[in-house]
Amino acid sequence: MFQMATATSTPTHHSIIGGAHVEGEGGTRAVIDPSREVPIAEVSLASIDQCRASVDTAARAQSDWAALPSRARSEILSRAYNLMVRDQEKLAELISMENGKALSDARGEAAYAAEFFRWFAEEAVRVRGDLRPSPSGHNWIAVSHEPIGVALLITPWNFPAAMATRKIAPALAAGCSVILKPATETPLAALFVAELLAEAGVPDGVVNVIVTSPAGPAVAAMLADRRVRAVSFTGSTEVGMVLLREAAGNVAKPSMELGGNAPFIVLDDADLDEAVEGFMLAKFRNGGSACTAANRIFVQSGVADEFVERITRRVEQLKVGPGLKDGTDIGAMVSRTERDRVAELVDQAVAEGATIRTGGTIPDGEGFFYTPTVLENVRPDSTIAQTEIFGPVAPIIRFDNVDEALAWANNTDAGLVAYVYTQGLTSGLVVSRRLEAGMVGLNRGLVSDPGAPFGGSKHSGLGREGSHDGILEFMETKYLATPYV
Repeated sequence: MFQMATATSTPTHHSIIGGAHVEGEGGTRAVIDPSREVPIAEVSLASIDQCRASVDTAARAQSDWAALPSRARSEILSRAYNLMVRDQEKLAELISMENGKALSDARGEAAYAAEFFRWFAEEAVRVRGDLRPSPSGHNWIAVSHEPIGVALLITPWNFPAAMATRKIAPALAAGCSVILKPATETPLAALFVAELLAEAGVPDGVVNVIVTSPAGPAVAAMLADRRVRAVSFTGSTEVGMVLLREAAGNVAKPSMELGGNAPFIVLDDADLDEAVEGFMLAKFRNGGSACTAANRIFVQSGVADEFVERITRRVEQLKVGPGLKDGTDIGAMVSRTERDRVAELVDQAVAEGATIRTGGTIPDGEGFFYTPTVLENVRPDSTIAQTEIFGPVAPIIRFDNVDEALAWANNTDAGLVAYVYTQGLTSGLVVSRRLEAGMVGLNRGLVSDPGAPFGGSKHSGLGREGSHDGILEFMETKYLATPYV
């Protein structure tokens, strides 16, 4: 299905509009393998006019798709799930090549991405309505949920398949046609998923994939079209704020999954075996390039020395290398820019008083690699503790009492996720309740689940993905008043 560069040629991939592969009018861009710093494919870039044309295409397909019985949409999504499972290894290799992540992480992403098709295939036929008499007794109140219309979906580079399916699946289940704009660093997984959806039976024009750069003007042009009724974005808070302003101009419904700055709190009574395992998962899954990654590690004084010793030994054992190489734990970062940004954060942390227990270097040779790093003596008000790291770096902050840790943990505009390790049920629930986050992992280093409502508080976003909430993000509530008889 997908061709990669050979010694003699580099294949070019195009945006998908109305079921056709449309050559872009905005030039081409190379897709780079971050492990080897070589192109693996080219993508042609859609012009602003072509982006506008994708809205025309999606709008034409909208009414027929919305009119399709929910069972029919459900069965198509079920077939898409089966196709994703069939091609899981191909997709994982593609993700690893264009993103740089370890193949083990890519396999996990491919499996997770498929689950959204299965979950929302089930949710498509379970959208509830409501029927009740009005308090006055004059009429029935009949409430239904209707497809909102054309949805613009914008996804990041860190989970190029899973972030696409987490948005496409509920939109299709709700009865919406979509325009997906993937990150230009990692467009191939999105195009791969779109082809599987076509194979599953999604009609032409219902799923369109636009690869364009620069993204800002093209997205603004699509959001200005009154037929675009919803925008779902995963990415930085700064870009999310821009999109919210643009969506407001057209009163398009926004769903925003934005930045995180997750605290990982280890109390004195924690089971350290479990806490270390949870830390390794919460911090180093996907090389730390996750909005849910543990960003600030708060460890109570009574267990701090032992915890730091244990995680340092574990981090030193992580194998850094090309994503597709057997045994790799930490792959390359997606670009030189991202790798250098993380290196600068570590250098600045050291300048502000932190000490490096392990890591903190850029390995020699090709590839955008950074060694897994543990920092000690980090101040809670330091730059690195106030910044979403998005890389394999763990800043350790010691604390004496829980109130102190909670004050530091909540001192951020981000409120996506938090983690707590304690053997005390009451203390765990109390701390979880006091944390200002949309999600909390209590004695767990992973919270993501298609059946759970994923989203944050404060500047970490609006709305929820997954669960039943996810499909409602692409629907509007309709109230019908009918005579009471």
